[in-house]
Amino acid sequence: MIAFDLDDFELAPTAPGLRVAFPIHSAAGTASTATVLFELDPGAELGMHTDSAEELLIIVHGTAEARVGDEVGRLEAHQVGLVPAMAPHGLRNVGDDVLRVLGTFSASTVVSTFERPFAEDGPDVLVIGSPLALAGRVEEAVPA
Repeated sequence: MIAFDLDDFELAPTAPGLRVAFPIHSAAGTASTATVLFELDPGAELGMHTDSAEELLIIVHGTAEARVGDEVGRLEAHQVGLVPAMAPHGLRNVGDDVLRVLGTFSASTVVSTFERPFAEDGPDVLVIGSPLALAGRVEEAVPA
């Protein structure tokens, strides 16, 4: 069994106000599931991006403004939002506390493409579950 503790898991700072980790994915031995665990400080956001697999966003702590396509909604602790595969989406912490989110994907390897790099000089594209760290910049816009 692969296991991790939501309350005691080390997250890496990737951008101001954003910390992230990918605890479960194909490189860790899964066949059809991947996860992301991240925190956003008050006012911080995870920018618009698409994921190659459907994602459930589980709000562990805090309050988020979630955007999926043109739809904007609010998610609070213990609520779950569904993001279809390839739907542009992003989250912003609209509360006074740290926002902690567990995302679960319907695939063990996920390609995430961001509209803007989520960190200074960071990648536009991440591959979650690659046996090697894969991330890169896209020099030209990728057609939707």
